[in-house]
Amino acid sequence: MPAKKNRDKGDKSAAIADPTPAASEPEGPPPPEPRPPVRVLYCGVCTFPVEYCEFGSSITRCKEWLHEHDLEAYSKYYSDEALQAKIGTLSLEAQSKLEQETAKKEAKAEAKADAALKKKLASQVTIKRIERNKRKHVTSIHGLEAFNIDLKKAAKQFASKFATGASVTKNPQGLEEIVVQGDVSDEVLEMIEGEVGILKGIPADNVEIIEEKKKKGGD
Repeated sequence: MPAKKNRDKGDKSAAIADPTPAASEPEGPPPPEPRPPVRVLYCGVCTFPVEYCEFGSSITRCKEWLHEHDLEAYSKYYSDEALQAKIGTLSLEAQSKLEQETAKKEAKAEAKADAALKKKLASQVTIKRIERNKRKHVTSIHGLEAFNIDLKKAAKQFASKFATGASVTKNPQGLEEIVVQGDVSDEVLEMIEGEVGILKGIPADNVEIIEEKKKKGGD
């Protein structure tokens, strides 16, 4: 028994005295350096990245905008050298055809934009004060959609402004309009003239207020 005790003690001493460190795993390669974010310049005319303006229908106005806002980018895409490199491999016939197609596309887009503008300027916003009974009125607003106003958002804005009910409904002609509870016609006109919130781009001359009284003998 004493011999076994001494042997165990010796093994323990040897384990404690071993100074050899554990082998460490080799280190991997250092992580790559983070790349800076890519800078994308969007055209203020067609809203495409400027390198894709040529695929739109307003290349002339796009080039003018880029020349005014970023000369370096303009030189990169539209300098004589850049254009020559781009179309240098095309035949004269192909170049002529490309220019004609571009001009035709631009003319079509400009005609469409002019027609939309004329339609907008000819559109009328009608604010109608409607009498329900001697003490109760509602206000209807018709024609805002012609000026690209979202009717649901406008109704929400009116409801918040006047702390009353406002909703999008259809009038007897089947056209959508906003109906606001209460007589707020003058206040709505002031909001349109002041371009409050989303009520922007509506000429004051295109807005009128009319009054609709309850017919005698009506419900």
